[in-house]
Amino acid sequence: MRIEDYALIGDMQSAALIGRDGSIDWLCLPRFDSPACFAALLGDKYNGQWWVGPSGQERPPATRRRYRGETLILESEWDTPTGTVRVIDFMPARHANPDLVRIVEGVSGTVEMSTEIRVRFDYGRIVPWVRRTDGLLHAVGGPDSIWLHSPVPLHGGDYAHRARFTVSAGERVPFVFTWHPSHQPRPVEIDPFEQLTETVGLWEEWVEQCTYQGPWREAVVRSLITLKALTYEPTGGIVAAPTTSLPEDIGGVRNWDYRFCWLRDATMTLDALIGAGYLGEARSWRAWLLRAIAGRAQDLQIMYSVSGERRLTELELDWLPGYEDSRPVRIGNGAVTQLQLDVYGEVMNSLHLSRASGMEPDDRAWTIQLELMDYVEAHWDEPDEGLWEVRGPRRHFTHSKVMCWVALDRAIRQVEDFGRPGPVERWQALREQIHAEVCDKAFDTARNTFTQSYGSRELDAALLMIPMVGFLPPDDPRVVGTVEAIQRELMADGFVRRYPVSEDGNLDGLPGGEGAFLACSFWLAEALAMIGRREEAVELFERLLSLRNDVGLLAEEYDPRHGRLVGNFPQAFSHVPLIHAARALAGDD
Repeated sequence: MRIEDYALIGDMQSAALIGRDGSIDWLCLPRFDSPACFAALLGDKYNGQWWVGPSGQERPPATRRRYRGETLILESEWDTPTGTVRVIDFMPARHANPDLVRIVEGVSGTVEMSTEIRVRFDYGRIVPWVRRTDGLLHAVGGPDSIWLHSPVPLHGGDYAHRARFTVSAGERVPFVFTWHPSHQPRPVEIDPFEQLTETVGLWEEWVEQCTYQGPWREAVVRSLITLKALTYEPTGGIVAAPTTSLPEDIGGVRNWDYRFCWLRDATMTLDALIGAGYLGEARSWRAWLLRAIAGRAQDLQIMYSVSGERRLTELELDWLPGYEDSRPVRIGNGAVTQLQLDVYGEVMNSLHLSRASGMEPDDRAWTIQLELMDYVEAHWDEPDEGLWEVRGPRRHFTHSKVMCWVALDRAIRQVEDFGRPGPVERWQALREQIHAEVCDKAFDTARNTFTQSYGSRELDAALLMIPMVGFLPPDDPRVVGTVEAIQRELMADGFVRRYPVSEDGNLDGLPGGEGAFLACSFWLAEALAMIGRREEAVELFERLLSLRNDVGLLAEEYDPRHGRLVGNFPQAFSHVPLIHAARALAGDD
């Protein structure tokens, strides 16, 4: 299936992707970055899959599907010649172990249904030992174990288990899939119907806290729910996406693991949540951040695991063919070792915003910020890999320098606004020095635009952040010129690319192309509004909203050549700027 054919369910510790045909093709347990037990997304059904749908030779797509109100409970319906049936999929709030619930519900008439489940641990590599215990399926493979509870008996064959059953109007047939460590006793069975009611209530209560009431509320709330689903509740960490290796270029090598917490993505997510009234998430994230980055400032990483682990070794899984033969399939992420100076600005900005939004002061947080500022003072003038994690030589990226300016600016504001102690005069002098250098070395006077790096001619969509972070006012001619240059040179088929990419990879160190980066297109919409071109901004924003799939989700990129979403899915870095742009266009910022 296409990437946009999937919907998301989750329990704020892990997540599953469910296709239009009723197949669960991706699920990692017990947490986002654990090995997958259903990995058909990156291979085929023999790498793990659980399908439920009407019986027949084919697996027809659902006639319609939706989330139940403002929740993360998916409802898929099939109209058949004999009646209509609904499958309700959700993951309840975790108790002792993760559970996934599927309830088949008769809507009208009588429909014959089928299910087929193939559990494969370790990303499709391990075929577990399966036995029947007290009438339930129990699968074990190394450290992993699952139990499948259902009133429907399943029969084995070809390393899968299947069943056929009928459901009539008003009847409900539940399936409960529970994971637990294989060395532990059998888990307590949950009541699926009680958990459905409880899960509806939890999501509705959470959404009631949302303070955004402007236009495009449906899109904003769905994006907020998605961001909440990508939050690892035990620690407050926020993953960039629940998937790995969904390609930026179908059939290409730009396939990365996004199941980690990028400081940049998480801080932008935090900004969106704070702006919508979710200070509780902000407190949890700040606590995660302070634990993750504790130690020497020079040891700061651009990403961490959901619990704060630092070693995210990149490996290739050669037994998986990849999504539509997009190889290699990777787990871990080698970019963890890169120097990306912009993250210091994003962290300082987020902590300042948290404090300005009414969060209580934290002396330990300020001590860590002082350490970060010492590092910025000593290293701001070095080349780095930049926002986009290029795997080529380091450069003096303009966005990185601007965000170093932001780090200093937010530190100064903490002193001026909240009375924090710090060498404010020294910071002020360095802030002015960086500002002057960027305006001198990163600006192309002939074209009236900032450029990707010092002395280059290439553009970079990250330059759209210049007015948003306050480096220059929106009405500055250099800002207007940069926005217009990006419109001319980086837009393709109505959407924005991150930067010029050539097939030989001479700009970012990688072969092949990529789609239009959705975050950049949302940035352009916001930037257009800031420079007074609101009509264009709204037109672009609504064109971007039209790219969401039928349940309101976005991937990382959009490939206009094939009219498809590409990249990891759903992507926080797409939903966050959607929220920011909606607020800006509504006049909330």
